[in-house]
Amino acid sequence: MEALIAETAERIFADHVDKDLLDRAEAPASGEFPDALWRVVQNAGLHLVGRPDSGSDLGDLFGLLKIAGRHALPLPLAEVLVANAVLPDVPEGSGFATIAVDGVAPWARAATRVLDLDGILHVSFTVEPGANIAGEPRDRVRLGRTAPVEVPGEVYRYMGLSRTSLMAGALERTMEMTVDYAMERIQFGRPIAKFQAIQHNLAVLAGEVAAAVRACDGAIEALGTVGADNQIAAAKARVGEAAGVVAEIAHQVHGAFGFTHEHSLHHYTRRLLAWRDEYGREREWQEQLGRRASARGADQLWDFITRGQ
Repeated sequence: MEALIAETAERIFADHVDKDLLDRAEAPASGEFPDALWRVVQNAGLHLVGRPDSGSDLGDLFGLLKIAGRHALPLPLAEVLVANAVLPDVPEGSGFATIAVDGVAPWARAATRVLDLDGILHVSFTVEPGANIAGEPRDRVRLGRTAPVEVPGEVYRYMGLSRTSLMAGALERTMEMTVDYAMERIQFGRPIAKFQAIQHNLAVLAGEVAAAVRACDGAIEALGTVGADNQIAAAKARVGEAAGVVAEIAHQVHGAFGFTHEHSLHHYTRRLLAWRDEYGREREWQEQLGRRASARGADQLWDFITRGQ
């Protein structure tokens, strides 16, 4: 990923995303779209990362989403980036396109266009507000005026990788929060991180995060190669598995304090569980890999496992 993009995104998200903004964006039926943050993202050109004419590539796009996940960014950045990467034009102004699956799209209430994976671009529509388990807006779109567009077949896989990248970033942040808390929380005269049971849990958590992040990075690195589809499938499955384990351990280590709304942990763990469900859970992607491995035959299984092709 280009260092300039990473540094710009990290600075903007760190400066503008805080608990108050997340709380206001997560109101179930009336979530407040962070217009000021969106304007800053636009002015920096981050919404165009990954477009062929932007000087960046798809690797930069998904790397940017990892950073967004680290900050629980309350914007439909994945949808905006993928839509802008595949649609022929990006209109001037503050509007954006989001992407719908089965008629439901993130932040459709604030979007000017909605793209569905069947190749229909909705330019006039109404919405029924909704939310996922993390409180992120997931609105049902009522059809209005539409225009057909050509949608590349890999868009669903790109969206699966978008959730993988967001989860990878959120996993890293969840681990940092958990380790910091374990080092700061004093019990019986010493930090709880000194107790063997806590150390064991932190070791499991760190192992899950390391495996998940590497799987995500491997899928991003494989983009444009023959084995990209397999790498994306493996990454979505592996990161989804890690999300459940890490969320559980993080709350165990934080104890009752970590379950309160006033603490920031839930902004990450609820997103991990929500993103895990979106664009296919582990079983869907594992079955894809299983079918492809079976089709290759027993003689090619080792090559399939080691080379991902």
